Amino acid sequence: MDTLERDREIIQKIISDYAQIPYSYGKIERNSVFDCERDRYLLMIVGWEGVRQVHGCIIHVEIIDGKIWIHRDGTEDGIAG
Repeated sequence: MDTLERDREIIQKIISDYAQIPYSYGKIERNSVFDCERDRYLLMIVGWEGVRQVHGCIIHVEIIDGKIWIHRDGTEDGIAG
């Protein structure tokens, strides 16, 4: 397996694992978005907290020129560790 394919699998597994963690309040879902053709990977939150709509990006990662770019890491522990 080449490095690029391995990196893709690792990124997808990390995001998928975080997507399984439920929120303890509100009706909020975590959605994984994988664009393997362009090497863009996201973890989004979407839902409602009471009457307030919740929408945001928790994780945004891209592979650019063979390097992993972490544009957004809103996790408590950090995904790079």
